[in-house]
Amino acid sequence: RPGHLTAHTRTHSGAQVFACDKAGCEHEAPTASDLKKHKRTHTGERPYACDEPGCSYSAAESGVLKRLMRTHSGERPFHCDEPGCGFNATQAGHLKTHKRTHSG
Repeated sequence: RPGHLTAHTRTHSGAQVFACDKAGCEHEAPTASDLKKHKRTHTGERPYACDEPGCSYSAAESGVLKRLMRTHSGERPFHCDEPGCGFNATQAGHLKTHKRTHSG
C-alpha cells in the first residue's frame, strides 16, 4: 500500500507530521499510530492487560505486554550464537549487551 511506504519513509527522514494537541506538549510523531501511543502518556490509558491468573499488569503498548508475557512463560527467544555459550534472553537488547562479554 502506498500509504505504508510514505509512513515508513518518514522514519528515515525524521519528518514528524503528527503533533500532540495536549497543551504544553511539543511532541511530534512520524505516524498517527505513534502519536496515539504517545498520547497514552498523558491519559494513563493502558489497554493491553495481562491475562495470566493473579497478574494485574497492563501496558500502554502491546510490545511491552509481550515482553512481560515472556516472564510468565519462561520464553527466551534470543539466543547467543557463540560456540559453547548457552545464554538466552527475553529481549534483543539484552542479547546485544551479553554479546559484548565475548568480544571484550
